[in-house]
Amino acid sequence: MATLRIRDAAELLGVSDDTVRRWIDSGTLAATKDSSGRLVIDGKELAVLAVEQARPPQTRLGSASSARNRFPGLVTRVVTDTVMAQVEMQCGPFTVVSLMSSEAVRELGLEPGSVAMASVKATTVVVETATE
Repeated sequence: MATLRIRDAAELLGVSDDTVRRWIDSGTLAATKDSSGRLVIDGKELAVLAVEQARPPQTRLGSASSARNRFPGLVTRVVTDTVMAQVEMQCGPFTVVSLMSSEAVRELGLEPGSVAMASVKATTVVVETATE
């Protein structure tokens, strides 16, 4: 399972590093140490917290938007059958849902706790992962 450093978890949740550390200190979020002795957070646990902490966006009517949007986030749920899959992501305060082939889910290695990028164009959501 993917683990995330504190700064990466904070960036994905749209909060400060200090907020993540406070959540760890208060027991809201569990952390372990990696082989280098740094605190890391289980991606699946962070995905659960992301959903719990999500708030609706504070927008005004008539605000400007672009035709293309990219949202980094955490995969929070994956439902697959033999052909199709539904992938839910928490991107800061936004929940993004994508329908794709089950084959794409397997190829991208998508599972709760995975870090991915949702690219939105019209009604299509494309989910990308970093290549390493």
